[in-house]
Order: sequence, then C-alpha cells, then structure tokens
Amino acid sequence: MDATDIKVLLEVGERISFECKKAENNIPKSVWETYSSFANTIGGIIVLGITENVKFVGEANHFEITGITNPQKLRKEFFDTLNSNKVNRNILTDNDVEIIDYEGVPLMCITVPQADYRQRPIYINGNMMNGAFKRNYEGDYHCTEEDVKAMIRDANDSGNDGILIEHYNIDDIDSATLNAYRNRFRTANPDHIWNDYDDKDFLLNIGAYIRDRNTRREGLTLAGLLVFGKGLSIRECFDNIRMDYLDFTNLEEESRWSDRLTYDGRWENNLYNFFMRVQSKLISDIKRPFSLKGMERNDDSLLHKAIREALTNLIIHADYMLTGVLKVEKYDNRFVFSNPGSLKIPVVDIYEGGHSKARNPHIQAILRMIGFGENIGSGFPTILEACKKENWRRPLLEERPDLHLVELTLSMVSLISAECETQLLELYGNDYKEAEKEEQLILATALNESVIANNTIQLLLDKNPLEAGKLLYALVAKNMLLSTNKGRWTTYSINEKYSQGVENSRSKTQGVENSRSKTQGVEKARSNKKEKIIEHIIVFCQEPHTLQEIAQELGFSDRYWMKKNYIDPLLGDMLQMTSVESKNAPTQKYVAI
Repeated sequence: MDATDIKVLLEVGERISFECKKAENNIPKSVWETYSSFANTIGGIIVLGITENVKFVGEANHFEITGITNPQKLRKEFFDTLNSNKVNRNILTDNDVEIIDYEGVPLMCITVPQADYRQRPIYINGNMMNGAFKRNYEGDYHCTEEDVKAMIRDANDSGNDGILIEHYNIDDIDSATLNAYRNRFRTANPDHIWNDYDDKDFLLNIGAYIRDRNTRREGLTLAGLLVFGKGLSIRECFDNIRMDYLDFTNLEEESRWSDRLTYDGRWENNLYNFFMRVQSKLISDIKRPFSLKGMERNDDSLLHKAIREALTNLIIHADYMLTGVLKVEKYDNRFVFSNPGSLKIPVVDIYEGGHSKARNPHIQAILRMIGFGENIGSGFPTILEACKKENWRRPLLEERPDLHLVELTLSMVSLISAECETQLLELYGNDYKEAEKEEQLILATALNESVIANNTIQLLLDKNPLEAGKLLYALVAKNMLLSTNKGRWTTYSINEKYSQGVENSRSKTQGVENSRSKTQGVEKARSNKKEKIIEHIIVFCQEPHTLQEIAQELGFSDRYWMKKNYIDPLLGDMLQMTSVESKNAPTQKYVAI
C-alpha cells in the first residue's frame, strides 16, 4: 500500500471494501465494527485520517484529508485494543497496519483480510449474537442470529449433513429413487461389496443412515433424507428449502418460460431426482462428440462436465438450514445456478483451484460414488477450462450476503465477439486498437453488460480490488468509461458520446460527426431494448416479485442499477411496492398496477 494506491481508492475505489474514518488523536469506536464486518465478508481496507462526506459522493469535497497526530502512538493503541477483549480474535499481522505519507499528511492504513471459515464469526464486546457485523453496499450492519448460526455451522469441517434427523427412518426413503441410485452405483462400481447389502446397510455405508452407539438411536442423516427421501417427508422436515428449474430459451410471445421443474406433484422432490432431471435438461441440446476410449464409446465433452460440475456444486455447497431456493435457470446465452448460503472460502481461492470445503461432504460423497463431481479442488477449474475452450466470458461467481445466496453465471457469450468488436471500433476507433488487451476486455464487458463494477473486473481478469480499480481509473481518465458513484460503490458504463481527436480540421470534424451518427444508432437501439425490458417487467410483475427475482428474470447482474434505471421510473404509474414501510428491504416486492 502506498500513496498512489490511496489516490486510486479515493478516486474510484470499490467502497464496499474501503472505509475512511477521521482519527486525529485516537482510534474511532466504529473501527471495530468495520473490522468485524470486513473479516466476516470479503475483507477490506480502513484508512484513518480521512473524513468522508457521503452527501457529496463523486464531488471534489467528498473526501477531506485530515491526517493523524502521533502515528506510532495511534498504531500501538490500535494493536493494544485488538489484542484485548474488545474483539474475539486478532487476524492481523504487523504488516497489515501501515503508516503512509499522503501529500505530506500521515495516514494509517489497516488491511483486514477475510477471516478463515474456521475463525468466523469475528465479533466485538464479547457478544457473539449482537457484536458480529457484515458488510454490504450500505456499510456495516449487525449480523442476524441466522447469520451467526450459519457461520458457526460452517466452522465444522465434518459438515452438518451427517447429523441424525430425529424420527425419520427407512420408511421415509423413496424406493424408486434409491433403486435408481443403486443401479447407477452398480454400473459405476460393478465389483463393489456394497452391491450385495440390503437397503438399510447400503445407506449406512454411504453416509445416508446412522446408528448412534452411545444413545442407540438410529435413522436417516440429513444427507440421506434430502438425497433419497420422499418429497412429503422432506417438505415436512425442510419446509424452508425449495428446488426450481426454469428454461427461458426459445420463448414464445407472452410466455414466462418454455419449461419448468418445480413442486407440482409429478416427481418426488429429493436432491437425487432434481439433479438427474435438471442435468438432462441442461445438456439436452449440447452437441456430443464421438470417440472411442478403448472399446467403449466416449461422448462426454468438457462442456458437459463443466455444466454437471456447476450443478453438483449447487447441491453440495448449499446451506439447507437457511430459507431459500436451489434454482437453476437456462437462457439462450447463459446458465445461472443459485443456492442459499455463502462461500466458505475466498472467491479468489475457488478460481485458483486446489481448494475445496464442501458444506455437505456426505452429499458430495454420495454423488461422487456414481461419477458426479471432480476430484477435490478441481471442480471449478474444470468449469473455467471449458469456458476458455469455448472462448466464453469468465464464469461469474458472486456471493450476496444480503440475500443469503451464492450465484454462478456461465455466459455462453464470446469475450469479444465480432459484433462487439465492430461496435467498439466504431465508437473508439484507433483508441480501441491501441488500448491494452485488458482494457479491451473491460470495454467489451461494459458494452455487453451495460454496466459493470469493480468486482466484475476482479473476476474477469483475476485481479484484486486495487488492481481492478487502477484499470478502471485509467479508462475513466481516458474518457472511454463513465463512472457513477452510488454511495459506497461505483459502477462504470461505456461513454457513448466518446469522440476522438480535436475538431480542428474538416477530416477530424467529419470523424466526430460519423462517431456521433454511430452513437445515435447505438442510443436508438438501446432505446428499443429499454422499451422491451419495461414490457417484460410489467408482464413479470403481474405477481409480486423482489428486486432479486426481477433481476434474475431479466438477466441483470446488478439489481441496484436495474432499480434506478428501470424500477424507480415506473413506480406510481405502472408499478407499486407491496410494503411502503420497508421500501429498501431485500424482501420488498413490486407488483404491476
């Protein structure tokens, strides 16, 4: 961390992971709430000695550099408090707290990493339930009791899907589901001794049934009930969890979906049936290569494996104690997988591969025994490799703490398609050609997505927040991107009015006019697109839906941008909120008037 880094953070930094505080002579009490929130989410940087006025976001007087007095004394005070009973755990090293000279003024920079899942929750004042915080775009907020319990569960390396579910036994198993599984197990493991066991002993050996030697109690494990159970039994025990598959491909006019798999009484709603039915739907129209492996037919492609891996991850990483939906969505240009819970390990480690901490290791083992799921830590790299081979955009894995869900988007869109490159060349000309490859990728993503944020670029280019911020800042400085500050976060979009050169010659003027003409064409196309999106919203909201549900329906990754540009302008005329008292709550729903 140096003065240049701070300058970037102040200019266009992602403020979900950046916090400034005034601290001339002592450590502000609010530092500890931010320490807890950063540690419990994605980490972040706290800078002491800068006052932030949120009323003037994006303006010159947004930040005031006040500095700190006696920096070494303040640093000692910070560590003394950190190592006291103020917080339950110190996760910082000496190198994480730096004194930096910024324009002749001393500042103290505190880099808080994301805490390991075994360390969470990080809390203050000796109060786990009321002293734990998380971070979102609005700042630091108290963890709910549900948040804290989820972090405690995640600290258990053996998982929670092996626990005994009281009063549920072999009678709650769907025999057809178990028979189907055992047939696949027998095919995958023809010589296995378990093939000769009766159903109860078979379930016992695969972790779906348990006998407690101490209490002599026995019955289904959480994994056994969810994977093989009768739908009614599962709904009785886990009425908080639902499963849903939606196919939005080849939509006919006024159709909300072309295919759906949900709780309609036509199938036993357990995880095995959901997995098998959904995977066949996802890969039904993907071409299969033909080759021989020895004397056996091999028609499984890397893309097939990647889609199955994404579906497997959806199931083995879900938190089944939370209220939510295991949802899979298929679009013409992407797949979206979402499940209740959070990421146990940092997203950068997941992209890197070699790291795996399944929330449900027993369910993971059950699926792996019949050939689903790569070796530990290699699953996500398989997805990355497939997308790279297809020249698709890098998969986007996002954690949404406010909604208690994780979402994976596989976009079947080229990094820079011929059409996209043509539009960028028309708008930017030689300036696009001369841009660095990473800059071109950012511009292409901004064009395709309409709006992007720092986290998008982190995942696209495998950068940390600061590195991504520098690239975005450079494009904003060149006027190729426009930045929009939204409180504690910043979004970026294509500058559709960009023009090259100076209007000091006829040729250059003509170039500008041509650029404007092309820009007008882009604007007209986008106007038509906007009208179609508004129509889609009104049709979809004939029934009440949350922002998250609307964003997923439309394929927007940034629901806050969607709200500002599409939802808010419709309020009062075409849309209304179902609860005015809690208009900004995640549970707020919108319905057509």
